[in-house]
Amino acid sequence: MNVLEGERVERRRIHFEGRPEWVSVDGADLLLMDGRRVVETEAVYLPPCEPTKILCIHLNYESRRVEFRAPPLETPTYFQKPTTALNSHRGVLNRPDNCDYLNYEGEVAAIIGRPMKNVAPADTWDYIAGFAPANDVGCHDFRDTDAGGMTRVKGMDGFCPIGPGIVRGVDVRESTVRTYINGEVVQEGAVSEMVFGIDYQLADLCRHITLLPGDVVLTGTPANSRPMQPGDTVEVEVTGLGRLANPVAETAAPAHEVGHQPTASKSVRRVALGGDYYKDR
Repeated sequence: MNVLEGERVERRRIHFEGRPEWVSVDGADLLLMDGRRVVETEAVYLPPCEPTKILCIHLNYESRRVEFRAPPLETPTYFQKPTTALNSHRGVLNRPDNCDYLNYEGEVAAIIGRPMKNVAPADTWDYIAGFAPANDVGCHDFRDTDAGGMTRVKGMDGFCPIGPGIVRGVDVRESTVRTYINGEVVQEGAVSEMVFGIDYQLADLCRHITLLPGDVVLTGTPANSRPMQPGDTVEVEVTGLGRLANPVAETAAPAHEVGHQPTASKSVRRVALGGDYYKDR
């Protein structure tokens, strides 16, 4: 069935009695498939998918293009997060203590439901298992070395929280993405403002890359991505899909100073601070 059609259905995945369990939401409880209940506030969440790959678009919202004073977009470009970046609802986002620019990017995650190759844009909705709020977290202190590849910028452990669940039966094209820091809205954009729609992105990617069940495509973030601080709580809400929450903490820097070290260059600050960088310039 087309993922946009039918009644809204949400499935979440939790750690229960030593193993993963799929659950549905029933008021203040989560309902296991065998009928048992877990109080939602006591649940330990897992990501609602097990991807073989996480593919992400670089720049896709018109508001973000304008913020960065970029030329009009003619074709999308992508990067990839390792699967070890996967994180869940309430999972901790750790900023190394030698870094300063840990940014949020609220997004819609499209999760693949069946093998997908060489599919036309209009048919992509039949291959999607569902959608979820996601946060394309990035540590821009490494931008001088990784640039467009984003390997360390976006690929550190835990830098891809998704959840709380996966949702079908919502026309996500009518949704709005909002990011909150400590309860205050800091980022907002309608999905309709995407330059390249979700159907376009999936059709583009699967021309040459087979997308498999559980694979994740992060579909872009609006303007106003900014750094988070240890002690913050960041939330990404997508109307109709739910609200993903993650605490931000500080962790020790790597023990060995090998390779490129974090920097605070002009190019790092320009991306991390976005429109704020251009003020008074």
